[in-house]
Amino acid sequence: MKRLSVLDAERCVGCQCCMFACSRRANSPGLAESCIGVRSNGGMERGFVVVVCRVCENPPCVRACPTDALVRTEKSGIRLDEAKCIGCGSCAEACVVGAVYWDSEINKPMICIHCGFCVDFCPHGVLGLKERRGLSHAG
Repeated sequence: MKRLSVLDAERCVGCQCCMFACSRRANSPGLAESCIGVRSNGGMERGFVVVVCRVCENPPCVRACPTDALVRTEKSGIRLDEAKCIGCGSCAEACVVGAVYWDSEINKPMICIHCGFCVDFCPHGVLGLKERRGLSHAG
């Protein structure tokens, strides 16, 4: 199973091209619908942090959802059933890496589905799709 991976975070220059690509995939012109995040760790001198869902083996976001709107799948990570979601935000609070982003227009979470669309837009090779046998044990 291939998952989106941060191959070399030290190469990230904070350009946010991955974020723009993710938002464009969702037909959004800005960054509002990006399911990947890039934040400064202190600028160019201290680098940047790329935040993306790790698809934990026992995801805290899934456990925190009171309506079972989130499900962990083998193929695409964490999936949201929008009809079940009540917009409580428990999933976002529970994510230990801060990878549950929020769509404030519909009041629902956005989580990377590991499609890899952003990979081709990263000019520095920070991201890639890697075969993952043992998923993250966070949570």
